[in-house]
Amino acid sequence: MNRPIRVLVAKIGLDGHDRGAKVIATALRDAGMEVIYTGLRQTPEMVIRAAIQEDVDVIGISILSGAHMTVFPKVIELMKAQQMQDVLLIGGGIVPEDDAAQLTAMGVGRIFAPGSTTGSIAEYIQQEVAKKRKF
Repeated sequence: MNRPIRVLVAKIGLDGHDRGAKVIATALRDAGMEVIYTGLRQTPEMVIRAAIQEDVDVIGISILSGAHMTVFPKVIELMKAQQMQDVLLIGGGIVPEDDAAQLTAMGVGRIFAPGSTTGSIAEYIQQEVAKKRKF
């Protein structure tokens, strides 16, 4: 199967700041990926349902609310329940380094902090998806 990488960009919870998510979505699209943006105020269940329906390779969660230690574990739990081990989970936003390390240990691929370049995010996604899926 030869198709572009499919990325779902999500904002979970009440955090209404989505400028960064939109910038990332545009940059990934410009890098040749298909991007689905879920919009604001999603639940983890809604994000997983959309990821399954859209057959995505990557779920990217933008989080600025401070709820990352609640949101990511819930998403990981739902992904495991749906046997989505071939889907890369990444995040971006305000996440302290210690929390980012804990999330990575739980199964998040990488957390991109403010100042990360869009090129480095696209490159990381391309490298990691190539390891998970053969196309």
